[in-house]
Amino acid sequence: MADTLRRLSNSETCKLLQDKLEDWYKDYHINSCDQNLNICCELLELNSRIQGQLFTILNVTAREGGQYAGVETLKSRFLPWLGTCFSNSSCADTSFSLLQESLERDKRMRELSSSHEKELYKLETQLASTRLELNSVRQDLLEAQMELEETKTKSATTLLATEDEILQLRADLRAAHEKVELRKLESEEDYQRQIRLLKDEISILSTEKSILHGRLSRSRSPSPIRHSSRSTSPFTRSESPTAAQITNSSRHSRLISRFNDIYANDRLDAQNLLRRYVEDLEMVQRIIFIATLESFHAAKMAFRQFKLRVRKSLSPSHMGPESLEDAVIDYIVRNLDLYDVQSSVNEVINAMNVNPKISFPADVDFILISSFIREVCRVAFAMQTLEAPLDIAFAVDGELFSETKYRRTYDSELTAPLICYHVWPALMENDVVVVKGEALTKRGALWSPRRSRSRSSSPLRSRSVSPGRTLVSTQAHS
Repeated sequence: MADTLRRLSNSETCKLLQDKLEDWYKDYHINSCDQNLNICCELLELNSRIQGQLFTILNVTAREGGQYAGVETLKSRFLPWLGTCFSNSSCADTSFSLLQESLERDKRMRELSSSHEKELYKLETQLASTRLELNSVRQDLLEAQMELEETKTKSATTLLATEDEILQLRADLRAAHEKVELRKLESEEDYQRQIRLLKDEISILSTEKSILHGRLSRSRSPSPIRHSSRSTSPFTRSESPTAAQITNSSRHSRLISRFNDIYANDRLDAQNLLRRYVEDLEMVQRIIFIATLESFHAAKMAFRQFKLRVRKSLSPSHMGPESLEDAVIDYIVRNLDLYDVQSSVNEVINAMNVNPKISFPADVDFILISSFIREVCRVAFAMQTLEAPLDIAFAVDGELFSETKYRRTYDSELTAPLICYHVWPALMENDVVVVKGEALTKRGALWSPRRSRSRSSSPLRSRSVSPGRTLVSTQAHS
């Protein structure tokens, strides 16, 4: 019996019953009716287990006391309790009615809960559809705003493009007017030049006419003095100045002025054109400088060939009074338009294509600056017709900077003694500087990296600086 009591006292059932009662008390108002009923049934089951064990203990205890032991206690307490539980039918009915009401209430609650859930589901469905519609409306609004902004941007771009076109058309119109005015001025200058040349020819012819009349009158007079003087100097002949000699000074000034104009205007136009395709300013300036060198070389070569052809044509019929050389130069001055400048331009472009010091994008050609090359060739060709031909100075990278020949660029190192590269050549007349060139000075110019030609794999011809070429030009001058 003691073991049974000990097991009952140590049993977890009583503790579990107490814990469940406490938890149920805390969560009663939170739980649903089904949950509360389930907990109550669990408590009844636990209670029935404990009651069964207690009844077992009661039976064992009564047997241990003998036949009449504990009878009074059973009569006074146990039997009345049993009678009360089994005879109180009203209590059972009341419990049954309460249980039935609770079940009906739970049923109504379930029905209300299900209807509430259905309505809540419908509301959630409507809310989701409303949200979807709202999102679509927002998306449409954003698209409309984006289209509006795009339309505004396009309108602004179109307006700017229209304004740019208007400005460009105005600039083109001004440039056209300036070109027309320039052509008018050039035509007027050409007319005046032709008039001066005609006047010079008239004066020359008048002089020759007077000389011939004098000779004729002297040949008719029988003067022994004249005869003796004529016999002693049979090779003496009076020479009259040619048109080239008369206009030498004016042509000299005009060509120097045109050389300066090419530096100030044509060179900058060519530089701006090249900057669209070549970002490196140094490379652009090297290209223009080498184009100028090659143009002078090609013009001098063309002048020599043209001069030989003219001499060959005039020598059989030349009678004087001027020398054959003067007659050739005079003919070239009068017929500068016979110079085939396009051949020289092609030679310059071919020479630049194989020059290892300059590079150019593969999809672009040096023909872009053909107008600049053509103008330099014309000026260089005309400079060879002067009594003292004008030529550009010999130039090589890394040479010692000379204040008498060059000006420094704005980005030069003022204390550097060597020239890194040339921007514009100096114009020379018999080893005397007529017009200064321009060069960039930089320390370490001799160790600056060489640039490789990107469009030619055979850099055998480097014609930018050639001592032989300068020697040839010096011999031609002499």
